[in-house]
Amino acid sequence: MKKNILNNKTLNITLSTTGNKELRLKDFIGKNLVLYFYPKDDTPGCTSEGKDFSRLYKKFQSYNTHIIGVSRDSLASHEKFKAKYQYPFDLISDPDEKLCKALDVIKEKNLYGKKIMGIERSTFILDKKGSLVKEWRKVKVPDHAQEVLDFVKTLGP
Repeated sequence: MKKNILNNKTLNITLSTTGNKELRLKDFIGKNLVLYFYPKDDTPGCTSEGKDFSRLYKKFQSYNTHIIGVSRDSLASHEKFKAKYQYPFDLISDPDEKLCKALDVIKEKNLYGKKIMGIERSTFILDKKGSLVKEWRKVKVPDHAQEVLDFVKTLGP
């Protein structure tokens, strides 16, 4: 899949992250970027996924790859979540769903018999040119971070 999401308005969306930072996707040109979207801070699946990416973080870095987690939770929630599990990467707060909608991860979900709109666990890889080169939808957490790393290795350092 070769689709450059940086050719549209996604390029300049300003996003708030942990560490009191703001970034745009174009800031990562020259590096690979893993954007993983997860439903909610400090829930079992989201915690496991974050821990898996943390465990492999140095390996991702050796392939010139940054990792960023994204959910609709507040920055205050993200700061607590990141500190609690000592994640070495930043988390983006997207309460107005700008990035979530740009990458089409907001889906209807069934929660205890109720239909709600929420984030479908998804991961995207942008290469050094900012091209979307791989995506995973409806992610299952076990072994996912390793699968992402295995793909990143094909991109080279």
